[in-house]
Amino acid sequence: MTYRVAIIGTGENPETRDRDGFAMAYRHAAGYQRLDSCSLVACADIVPENAEAFAEHHGLDAVYEDHEVMLEEAEPDIVSICVPPAIHADLVVDSASAPSVDAVHCEKPMATAWEDCRRMVDVCDREGVQLTIDHQRRMAEPVLRAKELLDDGEIGDLKRLEWSEVNLFDAGSHLFDLCDLFVDGARAEWALAAIDCSHENRWFGALNETRSIAQWRYADGTLGVASTAEDGVTSVDAYLRVVGEDGTIEVQADDGTPLRVRTDGKWRTVDTDESVYGPTPGLARAALSTVTGVLPGVTWPADPPTHYDKAIEHLVDALATDTEPAFSGRRALRGTELVFASWESARQRGRVHLPLEIEGNPLEEMYEAEQLGGMDDWPDNE
Repeated sequence: MTYRVAIIGTGENPETRDRDGFAMAYRHAAGYQRLDSCSLVACADIVPENAEAFAEHHGLDAVYEDHEVMLEEAEPDIVSICVPPAIHADLVVDSASAPSVDAVHCEKPMATAWEDCRRMVDVCDREGVQLTIDHQRRMAEPVLRAKELLDDGEIGDLKRLEWSEVNLFDAGSHLFDLCDLFVDGARAEWALAAIDCSHENRWFGALNETRSIAQWRYADGTLGVASTAEDGVTSVDAYLRVVGEDGTIEVQADDGTPLRVRTDGKWRTVDTDESVYGPTPGLARAALSTVTGVLPGVTWPADPPTHYDKAIEHLVDALATDTEPAFSGRRALRGTELVFASWESARQRGRVHLPLEIEGNPLEEMYEAEQLGGMDDWPDNE
């Protein structure tokens, strides 16, 4: 069958990337348009000119300002949600409640309140709708190869996972999700964290800390450690480090190596065709741009699929075969819980046991109560 696909939240110019938006809809659309099994049929955005520009770029006639009208009239089978995280939950629920919808693919992070994260999963489960969160780095070759090395016993039993990023929520949600992959979904038991906010640090409207150190433990005994800093100066000198009893694997090492392993005191590079961030884009287009006119008989190679493309293909295959996607809402919820647990630990100044018994967003609540370190230096409080 051919799945009818609609997108909510087209964004602005796809070439503009900043903390207000990445126009992720264009990346989702490219993934669907690669597949013969999908047909992009409609889009919606509360800014009409953004929706119209997206529709013109992709040859769409069905353009909407109201997503509920789009869901009713366009009758999509799959909906991609590419809006800021604060409104993810309501749009996921609206989409899952539409009679025609079988699958919802939502950008990460899940939502800005813990109760909304759970609500997204609960409603999709109740409606029988496949929910996926765009943790596309599960599709990265260095990650998959690292998991194979671990499963094959290359470094012995897993002992610890360490990672570094700029923050725990917007960027760090990827890493918490990857940790869930490496522990095969083991339940997290507790989290202990400290955070700093030297200024109001918002990404796509959501507040993030500017620096943190976090530790947690899974039920299988594996420890997790995260170090984040907006300036990039962290205490973990790799994107993701997998520590076993007999060696270490690093995904995106500090020297830029996508994947390497150490089992005898020396690092060995494992060849991959891409980094954790994806293949080098635009190779075919760059080659074409150097050619004047048309060369008869010349076929230029297509660009390799991005991680976004791989994620779209995976979720569509999962829908067709009725299998749980690698980045299902249920799996994403486990990693996301550790973000909120880390913030709650910072608020309580002690270890927090899971499952998490809060509803909202501890970081935002500390901000509203003026309890975050360094707030006296923020411009709004001068």
